[in-house]
Order: sequence, then C-alpha cells, then structure tokens
Amino acid sequence: MAITGASGASYGIRALELLRDVPDVETHAIVTASAHRTIAYETKYTDEYVRDLADQVHSPRDIGAPVSSGSFVTAGMLIAPCSVKTLSGIAHSYNESLVVRAADVCLKERRRVVLLLRETPLHAGHIELMAQATRNGAIVMPPVPAFYALPQTVDDIVDQTVGRALDLLGVVLPGVRRWDGKGVQ
Repeated sequence: MAITGASGASYGIRALELLRDVPDVETHAIVTASAHRTIAYETKYTDEYVRDLADQVHSPRDIGAPVSSGSFVTAGMLIAPCSVKTLSGIAHSYNESLVVRAADVCLKERRRVVLLLRETPLHAGHIELMAQATRNGAIVMPPVPAFYALPQTVDDIVDQTVGRALDLLGVVLPGVRRWDGKGVQ
C-alpha cells in the first residue's frame, strides 16, 4: 500500500483502516513526503495515526525494504492516491523510490498493482502513461464515484471506491454495494 502526494489521501487511509479488520492480511505502507503534506492539509489525521494503521511502514527512500524484492511475497499493491509522478515512474520502470520499485516488483512477479490515479483533466501525455502502465500489467482505476450505490456522504463514496479497489486485489469486503441488474445489494 502506498499513499502519494496527489489529492485524495483519504482513499489510502481508508484502505488501511479497512484492511486492519481483515484476518490474515499483513499491510506494508509507504507514505511519500508529499503524501504527508497532503494528509495534513486534506484530513484530520496525524502521521502517527496513519503509521499505526499498517503492520509495517517503510521509508520511501528505503530501496532495501522487504517489499522491494520479488522474493517477498505479496498479494499485490494499491497506490491510493496515485500521483502522475508515480504513474510516470511505474510506466517507465524508473525505480528511484520505494513506491515505484515495489510496484515494479509486483508487476514483474505478475502480481496486481492498482493505481487510483487522481488527476483531471488529462492531456495526451497522461493518457500515454496510463496506457504504458496498463501494458506493464498495472490496473489504472481513477476514483470515480459509483452513483448506483446511492452514496449519501463523501465517506460512502470513499468506502465504495476503496472496496472496489481492494476487490481487484482479491480482498472482498462486506458492505461494498454491488449492482445486481435491478439495483444495488
């Protein structure tokens, strides 16, 4: 799990909160310097609170962390939110930071990498980066609200988006509203 400096730190924080209650899931978090600034600006949470949500927290500069190796088995990686800078690193396998290195390792090991890309509007360069990351095996999932879930609050939107992102990693959470052809269940 990585949280980068794009707007939307609440997605990553909520993912860590929800994963805390999932049996047999160990979380490793990487929080970039820009993410710390975004968390302070956009949320009520402290760095300590976010650190305490994960089983292990790794410095974005620690290229020797366990998640930097393919021999360290993971279910995959969620980057929420994913900045364009991080997307660019993943698209080009530019492993200068642990976030990009861990994602690149997941991709080379054919593990899922889900990118909650938080940027709009997009120019052709962004679209090319998304296409290249997709060709590399990543799943680009902009956090677009699912209005069929009839959200009443921002928290409802965040929970639904995070639940769907975790679905892509094989973590199915109760409470995610799903379309059944007639409405949501």
